[in-house]
Amino acid sequence: MKMSTTDMIIWVLLVIGGLNWGLVGAFDYNIVSSIFGEGTFTNVIYILVGLAAVWGIVTMFSKSGSNQQM
Repeated sequence: MKMSTTDMIIWVLLVIGGLNWGLVGAFDYNIVSSIFGEGTFTNVIYILVGLAAVWGIVTMFSKSGSNQQM
C-alpha cells in the first residue's frame, strides 16, 4: 500500500512525538525544546504532533470501518 504525502507527514510527526515522549519519560530530556528552544516554534511543533495524533485516530477508525463487511 502506497502512502500519500499527507499520511507520510502524519507518520513522521507521530514518530517525532512518540520518541520525544519516550525520552521525556525515560530520561527527562525533551529533544524538541533542546533543538528549537522554548517559544512559539516549539509550541507549533507540539500542536502539529497533537493534530497528527487526532488525524491518525480519525483515519484509523474510518479505514477500519470501511473494511467491514455486512
